[in-house]
Amino acid sequence: MASLGSMQWRDLLFAHYPVAPDWLRPHLPDAATLDTYDGQAWLGVVALTMTDVRPSFAPFGRTFPQVNLRTYVTIDGDPGVYFLSMDADERLGVTAARRTLGVPYYLADASVRRRGAEVTFESERVQAGEPDARFRATYEPDGPLEPVEDGSFGSYAVDRYRLYLPGRGGIYTAVLDHDPWRLRTAVADIGENTLFSAAGVGRPSAAPQLHVAPAYDATIGDPDRIPANVEPVDEPFRI
Repeated sequence: MASLGSMQWRDLLFAHYPVAPDWLRPHLPDAATLDTYDGQAWLGVVALTMTDVRPSFAPFGRTFPQVNLRTYVTIDGDPGVYFLSMDADERLGVTAARRTLGVPYYLADASVRRRGAEVTFESERVQAGEPDARFRATYEPDGPLEPVEDGSFGSYAVDRYRLYLPGRGGIYTAVLDHDPWRLRTAVADIGENTLFSAAGVGRPSAAPQLHVAPAYDATIGDPDRIPANVEPVDEPFRI
């Protein structure tokens, strides 16, 4: 697999909300088949620290907090993660991705604080001209670290290695490579979350399933673009 770059993920929180499939399908391109679990579609909020993020040619990387809103689809027979938004405290990467690819990447003012096993994550979107989006949560594990079993919810929502990102000219896709997932159940106080309304999907009414994960090293590669009718974001060039 040709590598685009590498990174480490830390402070991982997965908060998954069940929603009716018919509610979510209108927000996806025709090329994507919505995947379900127990008859429900799922919206995932994933908060994390992106550590030592570097392209394959770079001698050093960048570290920043990021929060993603995503769901789960299959395109051309390949199941994967479909991103509705990504908010990161990383101006250079966000601006470059928006200008070159037109993907839903947004500049945020974000922070992570740790106290033992407890993590406090805060993010507020500051991208000019884009909908307000905030996420604030304090979380920690409350169960043992366990491998993801085939057929489990973790297998459906976390154990996916292909990424799909709508952008200019279609859907960009790539493949992640890392050690097999291990998860812990978690408790979380989610004080604020406006990511759903910012993406235009409305707020789910049910409580989320919560998991955390240890740090993971990952590489990303095998890039491609799938033709599809999607709405890219616009990042104007400023003089």
